[in-house]
Amino acid sequence: MNNAADFLRRLFDRAVEVADPMQSLAAFLPPRPEGRLAVIGAGKASARMAEAVEAVYGPCEGLVITRYGYARPCQGIEIVEAAHPVPDAAGKEATARMLDLVTGLGADDMVLALISGGASALLVQPAGDITLEEKQAVNAALLASGAPIGQMNIVRKHLSRVKGGQLAAAAHPARMLALMISDVPGDDPAMIGSGPTVGDARSQSEARAILERFEISVPPSVNGVLDGPSRVVTPDDPRLSNVENVIYAAPSQSLAAAKEIALAEGYEVRILGDALEGEARDVAAEQATYAREVQSGMTPGDAPVLILSGGELTVTRRGNGVGGPNAEYALAMAIDLNGASNIHAIACDTDGVDGAAEVAGALITPDTLKRAAEASENADDALARNDAHGFFDRIDQQVVTGPTLTNVNDFRAILVEPLNTQ
Repeated sequence: MNNAADFLRRLFDRAVEVADPMQSLAAFLPPRPEGRLAVIGAGKASARMAEAVEAVYGPCEGLVITRYGYARPCQGIEIVEAAHPVPDAAGKEATARMLDLVTGLGADDMVLALISGGASALLVQPAGDITLEEKQAVNAALLASGAPIGQMNIVRKHLSRVKGGQLAAAAHPARMLALMISDVPGDDPAMIGSGPTVGDARSQSEARAILERFEISVPPSVNGVLDGPSRVVTPDDPRLSNVENVIYAAPSQSLAAAKEIALAEGYEVRILGDALEGEARDVAAEQATYAREVQSGMTPGDAPVLILSGGELTVTRRGNGVGGPNAEYALAMAIDLNGASNIHAIACDTDGVDGAAEVAGALITPDTLKRAAEASENADDALARNDAHGFFDRIDQQVVTGPTLTNVNDFRAILVEPLNTQ
């Protein structure tokens, strides 16, 4: 089919659309409370979530921290922009103000917390004597290590004054409703944004073991925090008794929306899961093999097969290129498919940012490597340098969306058609 790439892009756009807070959040809001309502939040989607709240409630008191470029116009809620994925002083200052806002609330008050992916970097209050610069260095090292997001977040919780249930504990005895958009494999609320409203029983020794496993050296201030008393709030802490955590948008819903379109247009759909983890290039190799196997069992005239998956892949940084897990997955898949006919794929992050680049991801087609050769690009060299974004930029196969204002993690789709159909 000549419009395979357009079809895959349409599926991705739909996956993003169904996770848009303006389309999905209102149904989960209770009637506006009569007493004091404080709206707080953090994450790449949090400003859009705040906008959706005020579309229902009208102007509200509150403070939300989002990524630079992701602000939305709100009537009463203050929107602060800060750095992601490595935190900065703007995030630290705004987090301190957020803690001040919720501290001292009474039992008749309510806090509405809006949490989405990216909150781990945007909520910044280092524990103990850890400086912002030291927190930035540890965060950057974690991001480059290839550690799964769940393990990174265990470390982040134990180095923070706000994560791991501490934000919710600060608001006690006020009631709290936390509405969340999941961007983590398995949709564990304790892992979304490092769980600022969710208790966690994982220990400091686990955090230390993760740092050791991924060979991340830390300053004495970090060791001091990990050797001292834990700040993370356990799930049975009474300060969390008035907290309700609700995941209202998740990767599975976006995959289901893409599946619905494909089925309506006569495709066969296979979903490999919405919680895949692993090294991006390794997962790409596995799925390229699977796509070939699917195609080998097809005969001319068979319906095309759409293979969908979600989750959060990782990249172990080996070179100095510009890349991200979705683009690296796409590049590795293009290499493994080696120009295989009638197989197209797309891999994008639903927040519009793959890694640290302002690029959602990439499309691959049977002529991707041919286009690269014509542009004097070497795919193997680009993969070795972790330069997937640079590679796809130079052959014009990037997917650039700008801020999508939501975040349900990776969206991957492979379209397999029978051979000899064109």
